[in-house]
Amino acid sequence: MSLVKDFKQFLLRGNVVDMAVGVVIGTAFGAVISALVADFLTPLIAAIAKVPDFSGLAFTLNGSQFMYGHFLNAVISFLLVACTIFFFVVKPLTTLIARTKKAEALDPKIKTCPECLSEIPAAAKRCAHCAQPVA
Repeated sequence: MSLVKDFKQFLLRGNVVDMAVGVVIGTAFGAVISALVADFLTPLIAAIAKVPDFSGLAFTLNGSQFMYGHFLNAVISFLLVACTIFFFVVKPLTTLIARTKKAEALDPKIKTCPECLSEIPAAAKRCAHCAQPVA
């Protein structure tokens, strides 16, 4: 019975559940990004470059065929996915986090005691650590 209890405890630990949720959300997000790249950005580049697919590009050397077009497709797809994630996820989230930190800095919820340098609530009139009055 202890083995089942230990296994249940292992499964219900926060980091295992968080990781499982992250994998599921990451998979779903990957599908959205792949669809954006395949259905919108790749056709846009194809319309501009007038070459929709490079997979037919190859050269032959001593009877061996090198399909460098497939490699070009993979590199272009990777770059499009990386740019999409950077410009539509990382950059907006970085901006949002910076705004949030700026707003928190303007309205601090804690202050430092001038006597003992401990952090105390901003509304406190006395330090909880050294009992000195705080302005």
